[in-house]
Amino acid sequence: MDYTLLSSPLQGFTDFRFRNAQNKIFGGIDTYYAPYIRLNGKLVIKSSYQRDLLPENNNTLEVIPQIITNDADEFLFVSKYVQELGYKELNWNLGCPYPMVTKCGMGSGLISNTEKINQILHKVHNESDIIVSMKMRLGYDTTEEILDVFPILEKYPIKNVAIHARIGKQLYKGGVHLDAFQACVDNTKLKLYYNGDITSVAKFKEMQARFPTIDHWMIGRGLIADPFLPSMIKNDSFEYPKNKMELFSEFHDTLYEGYSESLSGSTHILLKMHHLWEYFSVIFSNPHKVHKKIKKAKSIRNYEQAVAEIVKAG
Repeated sequence: MDYTLLSSPLQGFTDFRFRNAQNKIFGGIDTYYAPYIRLNGKLVIKSSYQRDLLPENNNTLEVIPQIITNDADEFLFVSKYVQELGYKELNWNLGCPYPMVTKCGMGSGLISNTEKINQILHKVHNESDIIVSMKMRLGYDTTEEILDVFPILEKYPIKNVAIHARIGKQLYKGGVHLDAFQACVDNTKLKLYYNGDITSVAKFKEMQARFPTIDHWMIGRGLIADPFLPSMIKNDSFEYPKNKMELFSEFHDTLYEGYSESLSGSTHILLKMHHLWEYFSVIFSNPHKVHKKIKKAKSIRNYEQAVAEIVKAG
């Protein structure tokens, strides 16, 4: 079966610099979802969101913008903005699990409010021709919440629903709920995409066998931890390329250079890179030791030295 690999958006990680570097050096992702735009009640697009979606910053990629909101006017405002940039689709995030989002009745905190979801979709589809797709969790408190949303979504021309097979309360802890995802497959005619814990070629194959009707697969944290993964899946390969460290080094240096130019001061740069290494360390033989070495690097010089030693050791 033909399948499509998608990059799930992660706030603070999968910006245009990451997307371009991953695509150029490793490839394998067919479509990238940009991290969500959040307006906070003001109809103003922050400059960081603008930069992230500028066509010139994404000219070799297929990118879909995303919004997080519980307000139809915000949705329409962002729809118009992204359409002016040339985008035809806007993905609506009903998946974010973080308390600062869910307490405001957004992300996965909105899933149980079917009336509000219906009201927003009704207004958006009446007043805009933007293509709407969804990114959801199974629910916030229970895995059944999403089943009550499907009849609402089926009233509209929703392009697809990408489901992260956890509930919001879990954040990223605990396992994915595969039986609950199967219940979604069994209870809707909507086009479903699978997201959650695709961290290796073996895991991808396992999920493919479990859900044979799914042909769109979304990789989130697994992509940041292992940027090789999509191309290995596409090449049906369990082996890393022989020049693994050379490619990783090029990827790291591209990101490091980009963030060094865009972030002000060594503190911000190091913080950004330290966060990335929480994931990067996974592809090394001793992740804990690698991550510890990075965390100990408190200056730019020490950081660069630590990275050089880690890459050399492989």
